[in-house]
Amino acid sequence: MQFFIDTADTQEIKALVEAGFVDGVTTNPSLIAKSGRNILEVIAEICAMVEGPVSAEVAATDHETMLAEGRKLAAIASNVAVKLPLTVDGLKTCRVLSDEGHMVNVTLCFSPSQALLAAKAGATYISPFVGRLDDMGKDGMDLIDDILEIYSSYPDLQTQVLVASVRTTRHVERAAMLGADVVTVPPKIIWDMFKHPLTDKGLEGFMKDWAGTGQSIL
Repeated sequence: MQFFIDTADTQEIKALVEAGFVDGVTTNPSLIAKSGRNILEVIAEICAMVEGPVSAEVAATDHETMLAEGRKLAAIASNVAVKLPLTVDGLKTCRVLSDEGHMVNVTLCFSPSQALLAAKAGATYISPFVGRLDDMGKDGMDLIDDILEIYSSYPDLQTQVLVASVRTTRHVERAAMLGADVVTVPPKIIWDMFKHPLTDKGLEGFMKDWAGTGQSIL
């Protein structure tokens, strides 16, 4: 399973790239706004740092403007994945951009039927939002399971399932168990995955015992 980082903070991305855990990056208008930077500049900088796909989202809602914005974003770098909303106009735009050879990430997916439509429109990635479904009292991972089952029944559908709106390390674990292609997570979740109290306790014991030997490896 690939790990995409859900942030527009280039310093956070740089730290995780150095740790070897970045297969791609996803951004959205909210993350760009939080960065306080120009979208074209920040996407270009991220694309230069990361070899994998970098999702850059359009701001328009109508087909013609989405198409123009999508083409401009795709022209930034070859690893840009144009991010489009799962609407009628969004999927119309997806079809055109996909046919032109651009990667497309269709976002804001909340049902298996939406995911099926996105795949038929040629989406490279479908982004189901599991955390937001959890907020409604549902189990967001059930949606991932349903989408994977549908896609597996039709080998001609090449769309990858990108688990989004991830809130916990358990979301990541369950996505991996179900066989999702990609999970996109805030940097904090990646760092949290390292942590376990028994790891800390075990290391403390090892260091104490080693100190008692009076030895040095170097």
